[in-house]
Amino acid sequence: MMRREALPTPCYILDEAKLRSNLELLHRVEQESGAKILLAQKAFSCFAVYPLIAEYLSGTTASGLYEARLGAEEFRKENHVFSPAYDEAEFAELCRICDHISFNSFRQLEKYRPVWEKAGVSVGIRVNPECSTQGDHAIYDPCASGSRLGVTRENFRPDLLGGVEGLHFHTLCEQNADDLITTFAAFEEKFGAFAGGMKWLNLGGGHHITRADYDVPALISLIRRIREQYGVTVYLEPGEAIALNAGWLDTTVMDSVENGIKVLILDASAACHMPDVLEMPYRPPLKDSGEQGEKPYEYRLSSRTCLAGDIIGDYSFDREIRIGDRLTFCDMAIYSMVKNNTFNGMPLPAIAIQHENGDCEIIRQFGYADFKGRLS
Repeated sequence: MMRREALPTPCYILDEAKLRSNLELLHRVEQESGAKILLAQKAFSCFAVYPLIAEYLSGTTASGLYEARLGAEEFRKENHVFSPAYDEAEFAELCRICDHISFNSFRQLEKYRPVWEKAGVSVGIRVNPECSTQGDHAIYDPCASGSRLGVTRENFRPDLLGGVEGLHFHTLCEQNADDLITTFAAFEEKFGAFAGGMKWLNLGGGHHITRADYDVPALISLIRRIREQYGVTVYLEPGEAIALNAGWLDTTVMDSVENGIKVLILDASAACHMPDVLEMPYRPPLKDSGEQGEKPYEYRLSSRTCLAGDIIGDYSFDREIRIGDRLTFCDMAIYSMVKNNTFNGMPLPAIAIQHENGDCEIIRQFGYADFKGRLS
């Protein structure tokens, strides 16, 4: 065990206390609504804390074979999977290790019908309610025009529902209960006639349940109504909500340059260690900083990669930032470890846990072998 300041940088640090707080809220939602909440591993798959998460949640959901294997091996509760298409060489194994498999098309459902029927796994169809509620982020909108995700009502095949036990939709991203209520109304309009014949409904992810302003009572009320009206088990599969604000990325200032603006070069990278900064894009929260122009000392934070656009954002501070100072980015548990990469041969950050007593423990460090092992 060590104190926080002794950890190497760059380093992802999981906040065990905040993680538990999130899980306690999600477990309350399960208890009061009767829903089952699954960890969506695509957002957070730090399996060292799966035993803690499994104390509170009902299982995991995966986007493919490797995540499904991780859930089966490390979480060991309900194990769900959805993929836009399944590989023939992998599907039999998915049937062995998963309790629920959702298909993206009736073509895939029928292609694998002999396999899933023999295995006895519970299968569902993902539908597209064609109800966009996300605003500006079309890249994350499964209901955007031309989306490949989910069967539209026009293409729905009631004649092929034999053996199908569930309907699944996933349309949200970092959204509140009001958008889920709007989406479910669209789902009912298009697919409600089929819901009563199902055993389960999966309302997907994107529910920011552990955010301070989330309307938890509205979510609970909706789920109770669905269960009473349709007689189904309701699943939610948030990823971000489990580890929201439950981690940091600590980094060290390596150099400072000037070119019309003061630029700090860090040992952490947006492109390598927090790709959503460039993909969304967004400006990650930084401890003890302000907006540009808010505080007297202003800097652009960047990285030591060769990518000119590897810029994290512009920040201001109450004091001068010097070479060797440590900076802490917040909310760095989600979509960070699962998406990072070794572009430019950049080292992957270590992974540590800050326990509830304040002690820190390094649970994984990476080196040259991890870089070379991905190449040939």
